[in-house]
Amino acid sequence: MEAGLSWTEERVALLRRLWEDGQSASKIAAQLGGVTRNAVIGKVHRLGLAGRVKSGEDTPIVALKPAEAEKPAIVAAAPEPAVVVSHRPAPEFPQAAAPVPVAASASEPAAIAVSQRVTIMDLRESMCRWPLGDPTTPEFRFCGARSITGLPYCTHHAEIAYQPATERKRDRRAAGFR
Repeated sequence: MEAGLSWTEERVALLRRLWEDGQSASKIAAQLGGVTRNAVIGKVHRLGLAGRVKSGEDTPIVALKPAEAEKPAIVAAAPEPAVVVSHRPAPEFPQAAAPVPVAASASEPAAIAVSQRVTIMDLRESMCRWPLGDPTTPEFRFCGARSITGLPYCTHHAEIAYQPATERKRDRRAAGFR
């Protein structure tokens, strides 16, 4: 960035207009000149500009599992602009030395006693770190059940988190992905 360029009122106004028009941070940086994409993102964040929904061509297609498709949608209390976040595929993790015993099938969620649910302050090394609920609410907790040695999750949540690669590939093919 050139030393003479800064966020003048005119540049901020142009940034706001381009952002509200749906321009990408890279395009805005190119139009403004002298700033990087990250500088634009940082300024947008500091200005508190609303996030935007990406256009249909940028939005990844995600197929829901049958059990997820039947769940009712959760409606937010206050209307806020929707933000689509593109997720990268989960990294491949090495399989545990011993097979994980099956406590309950993946389609049947395990009931966790309320006494096992713990806050971040009560979470210990040997406890399951599976998040439960919305992190923005005071009711947010972690599973807290006994974790498998060497893993951050209990048996039930490890089954969800660590699926064999062949199973993931089969699920993707069934959903129409290659």
